[in-house]
Amino acid sequence: RKITMSWFQGIIGGAIGAEALNLIKTYVEKHGGVEGVVKQLENTEIGEKVRSWVSTDPNKPITVEELQKAIDIEKLTEMAKTAGLPVDKAKAMLAEYLPILIDKLTPDGKLPPKDRS
Repeated sequence: RKITMSWFQGIIGGAIGAEALNLIKTYVEKHGGVEGVVKQLENTEIGEKVRSWVSTDPNKPITVEELQKAIDIEKLTEMAKTAGLPVDKAKAMLAEYLPILIDKLTPDGKLPPKDRS
């Protein structure tokens, strides 16, 4: 399923700005969609928290410091520059909104089926 900005905004909610939407959309797309993001992050020290986002249990939040250790900072820096955001703001946005997005896209406690198109 192709992620569109309006679809994404509907998932996250209307209070998120266009920069944050674009950043998170780009991050998810560059990491193989929701499944790719989850698989990548599950193998880091925040793996247990990531699994909470997919499960039907309450989401465990992540801090910016935890996020920094779990993701490729060079890629995030590049995406932040492309989105016209300071890197610190981009990290804070990902830490806040990535758990929400993954939780909303996995309402039954499992990853969505891979798009075969």
